[in-house]
Amino acid sequence: MNTEKKTDIAEYGEFGLIDHLSSKFENKHSTTIKGIGDDAAVIDAGDHYVLISSELLLEGIAFDLVYTPLQHLGYKAVTVAVSDIYAMNGTPTQLTLGIGISSRFAVEELDSLYEGIRLGCKHYGIDLVGGDTTSSVTGLSIAVTAVGRVDKDKICYRSGAKINDVICITGDLGGAYMGLRLLDREGRVLKNIADPKPSFEGYEYLLRRQLSPEVPMSLNQLLADAGVKPTSMIDLSDGLASDLLQVCRASGVGAKVFLDRLPIASETFKMAEELNTDPVIAVMNGGEDYEMMFTISLEDRDKVLGLGGIEQIGYIVAEDRGVNLTTPDGEMIAVTAPGFK
Repeated sequence: MNTEKKTDIAEYGEFGLIDHLSSKFENKHSTTIKGIGDDAAVIDAGDHYVLISSELLLEGIAFDLVYTPLQHLGYKAVTVAVSDIYAMNGTPTQLTLGIGISSRFAVEELDSLYEGIRLGCKHYGIDLVGGDTTSSVTGLSIAVTAVGRVDKDKICYRSGAKINDVICITGDLGGAYMGLRLLDREGRVLKNIADPKPSFEGYEYLLRRQLSPEVPMSLNQLLADAGVKPTSMIDLSDGLASDLLQVCRASGVGAKVFLDRLPIASETFKMAEELNTDPVIAVMNGGEDYEMMFTISLEDRDKVLGLGGIEQIGYIVAEDRGVNLTTPDGEMIAVTAPGFK
């Protein structure tokens, strides 16, 4: 009998597990510029870099078909993939898609899923160029890989943040999580009702943030036109806390973020009040907003101020000062992230 103690995956968490599993792999090709450890892999293609990013969405984990329309799911799958390309300061160009489906799905339902994928590809200006289809006994699964490109002098990594850089955020945060909480609440309340009529009035914005999120695809061009190149960038898919910690870890720095500068929509505040929860939790740990967090040099601060839709929430500090959220009265709260278990 094998009596060797086995380690529970939860002890590592998502990012610890990735580090553990990938630690023994070495890049053998000179064209592999960046492998595991950023939003996308970076491959040398001569006069530019090719960017590649893969995502896996599993029913019951990444989405619940009780309240997720298939067309919205298809659109969201595209957004989830291309956000990693934009986070490298690149432009998505192609997409491959693999799906696992069971016999409970009719062709008409798959048509709805692919209509959402088509609309997503149209919105982001990319081509669906291949993939795979197989059977599944555990529910719907979607594996999507985005391919993009970026000029070599414009590539942006998580690891470039420097002391005194300004931390910037696009859009607002926490809305996707509150939209999920709303859908979950209505699903539970109406579970055994024959003709359910969910109450979403006044919260359409939150539903859109959860079901049909959009990447701020104009950001990279806006920054380029203003003569600004981010020192680091990451898409906000796991919550501000987790993603900020990833940038700080990769860059070997700390961060100071101001609580009163966190961009939160009024609908998010309202939903949080209804659910008796703190909207800051939604911002820090909710995830799925697919906005961008980036850092810029202090000299570029005024150039970004006039662009609109961008909030400057803090700045980069020395690593030994930690990563902290500062309240209006000056209290420092250490930023932690539970991560995906």
